[in-house]
Amino acid sequence: MWFEQAAILAIAAGLDFCLGDPWGWPHPVQVMGWGIGVYSQAVFKVIKAPIGQRLAGIVLGVGLIVGSGLTGWALLWLARVVQPGMDLLVGAVLLASCFAGRSLRRAAEDVLQPLQHGDLAAARQQLSRYVGRDTADLNEAEILRAVMETVTENATDGVLAPLFYALVGAFLPGVGSVPLALAYKAASTLDSMVGYREAPYTDLGWFSARLEDGLTWLPCRLVVVTIGLLSGQPGRVWRICRRDAIADPSPNAGWSECAYAATLGVQLGGPNRYRGVIKVKPKLADDLQPITPDLIRQAMDLTRSAFLIGLCSAVAGLIGRGLLNLR
Repeated sequence: MWFEQAAILAIAAGLDFCLGDPWGWPHPVQVMGWGIGVYSQAVFKVIKAPIGQRLAGIVLGVGLIVGSGLTGWALLWLARVVQPGMDLLVGAVLLASCFAGRSLRRAAEDVLQPLQHGDLAAARQQLSRYVGRDTADLNEAEILRAVMETVTENATDGVLAPLFYALVGAFLPGVGSVPLALAYKAASTLDSMVGYREAPYTDLGWFSARLEDGLTWLPCRLVVVTIGLLSGQPGRVWRICRRDAIADPSPNAGWSECAYAATLGVQLGGPNRYRGVIKVKPKLADDLQPITPDLIRQAMDLTRSAFLIGLCSAVAGLIGRGLLNLR
């Protein structure tokens, strides 16, 4: 069991590093998104009262998260029944779909490449695929800030938090890494699709938003500690995060972004425009140098290093437990 979990983790990480999420391939998040969309539209048509939509939101959140975890467990069981050993491959593929390391890097490069060739229009167009803010009038500095904020926020909920839950599951007999990682991925998808304070999701999405905040809280703090250690100045990074991140309306995004910003010596936050409305995010860290493409790539390298630290530590621990059981 321990060796199998170590193999699933290692193979999944290799698949994400080499392939990412190939365009056109089916993906669990697509299935989750389809289910959320169908359910949400049905609720809006049938239930008008805020309390009813809140109760429907609880059903949606619990149902999708638990259902995703159970589906992952059932697929592994079925693969094992069909062919012993097939569950290892199925588990690795499912787990790789939960890691967004290569996809996040690809998204950043989609914007950076035209920007570095002076094509602001193409960079704005590419950026609009990945962020919610208006991009049509952004200058180069604003585009670079948007990319840095995207890669540093999604480093936690898209890469390192799924890894955290995969590692927790790997050490739980009878559970495994895949079900917990898929369950967290469901929570993250719910938050991105319905976890808004604005209508029409104010009531339907409140439970999903708060649940995702709670599930991400511990992994996010571990990310801050890890990035701080990688910076060589963990105390300084932690102090800056405690000073600035608490002002961010999100209990996690500000901490994740601030840890990277403090490490790299840049400042994040400021005014953004959403559907024509300006919203000002609190400033995070100190403006010691301008954001550049190279610094964005350094941020992504920090994420990769943090991922490898967690992965290698867990694989070593799993192999060690397996060897102890052989005695």
